Amino acid sequence: MLNKNETVRVVAGIIRSGSKFLIAQRAKKDALYGKWEFPGGKVESGETDQQCLMRELDEELGIKVKVGDYVCASYFQHLGRPMEMHSFYIDSFEGELRLIEHQQIKWVEVHNLKKYEFPDADLPIIEKLLKVSNV
Repeated sequence: MLNKNETVRVVAGIIRSGSKFLIAQRAKKDALYGKWEFPGGKVESGETDQQCLMRELDEELGIKVKVGDYVCASYFQHLGRPMEMHSFYIDSFEGELRLIEHQQIKWVEVHNLKKYEFPDADLPIIEKLLKVSNV
């Protein structure tokens, strides 16, 4: 069990198809309900970031993924707890995308990502994607 001041590590997968990125709208009734995110989740004890992403994307979207290069990190507070999120490109996936943990998913052009309401933790990812896409 984590102590209240211990930083929680989470990961996010940046899934790309052509010039579009997959975003998912949270369905879980919590503080972030209804916001859009890059899917992922909390790293469990003994897991690497990559192992966590593989597990989480299978649990949340029903897909088997190949984790690629590191994108960026963000540091934030959620419900009074320090959090750090590390994001990685997903090089490829197998399986049919399913709504297991989300209300809906969308493929969105990078320049349209700012039109959606994301949690603050995801904003550095959007900035990085915009920068590397030269939009």
